[in-house]
Parts: sequence; C-alpha cells; structure tokens
Amino acid sequence: MDIIHQIKENVIQGRRNKDDEGLDDSRRGESGVAELVSEAIRDGTDIKAILTEGLSEGMKVVGERYETGEYFIPDMLAAAEAVTTAMEIMEPHLVKAGVKPKGKMVLATVQGDLHDIGKNIVALILRGAGFEVIDLGCDVPSGRIVTSVQKEGANLVGLSALLTTTMRVMKEVVDKLEEAGLRSQVKVLIGGAPTSPEFARDIGADAHGKDAFQAVEIAEELSKGA
Repeated sequence: MDIIHQIKENVIQGRRNKDDEGLDDSRRGESGVAELVSEAIRDGTDIKAILTEGLSEGMKVVGERYETGEYFIPDMLAAAEAVTTAMEIMEPHLVKAGVKPKGKMVLATVQGDLHDIGKNIVALILRGAGFEVIDLGCDVPSGRIVTSVQKEGANLVGLSALLTTTMRVMKEVVDKLEEAGLRSQVKVLIGGAPTSPEFARDIGADAHGKDAFQAVEIAEELSKGA
C-alpha cells in the first residue's frame, strides 16, 4: 500500500497519530495521519497529491459514509481533526509549492445565538478541503462580520443559526454587506437547523447547506464563480 493510500485510509479511520485507535483498535501503535504525512513530505511526495488524493479523497469517503448512516458525528469529527492535523504539518510546504487556498471564508454563528457545534464542524471540514477559514465564533454582531470580510478580503461568508429568533440577523449581514459595497465581492452561504434554501433566497443569500459536507461542495462551486 503506497503512502498516499495509507494517509487516505487513516483519515477514514480518524487516526491523527499512532496513539489513536480509530475505528479499528488493532491499529494503535501504527503510524497515523501525522506520521504518514511527515514521512511523505520527507520522501519528496508531491504535496498536491497528499492533499487531493490522500486527505480530500479520505474525507470524501467519510462524507459518503455519513450520508448513508454508516458514520456518525463523532466519526466525522475524528476524521476532520485528523485532516486538520495534517494541514498544520503541510501548511509551510503548501505555501512553498504555490498551492493556494480554494477560497477564504469568514465564518460565524450570528448575534444572539450561542450554538457553535455545527459551525465548528463546518470549519474543520472546510480547512481539510483546502479553504482558509476565519472563524469568528458565536454570538457575532453583523457589523463585525462585515468588517472581517473587508479586512480579510474574503470571497465567502458562512453564517450559522440554530434559533428561529436569530435567523433574521442573517439578513442583517446580507444587507450590511450591500451597504458597505461588498456584496458583489462575496458569496453568502447559510446553514443551521431552522434555515432552508427558501429562506436563503428570501434574505438574498447565495446558497444553503444542509450539513458540513454539502457546505464544502457549495463553497467549492461558489468559489469557482467568484
């Protein structure tokens, strides 16, 4: 088994390093994603291949298994954390190799809403897919989101809400981006239990993601058109 395939398999297993059991506890003590990625870089393996064929393909399988109910949120989080670990190791090498982020997203749970588990999962998986993410946290005022977009030069905005009472703040963000003259420069993606594609259209957002994996797919499509 070549090292790229080993990286992919360990992402699917959610094994960050040799101390992780993953889904198969017999693998404890074997190299995990961190060790394998470090070894691959030392051996001169193409950095883009590590990213696309190892990490991204591994997460694609995880997404498929989550969709079919074979995997659950803890399995998905373990895989995403393994990819995040790999990205931290790879970051200086990606820059050196001229591999640019697929896009830059300002991500936030809107003001009045303290729920951030879903947003945190989206951030992990977006980073693993090759996006730069500026995570502002939860209970974030619309003005701060707009300021961050301006400061960071982001081409994407991700908004999360779990309460019906805070959904209206998403429209505030869209309106303030318009007022600041930034709306044409960014695509707005929304998500959260009470939101829907219809609500996204009503408030002038560009898209709605039902879960983290769909959010990544949409972000990739929106970045192509940005």
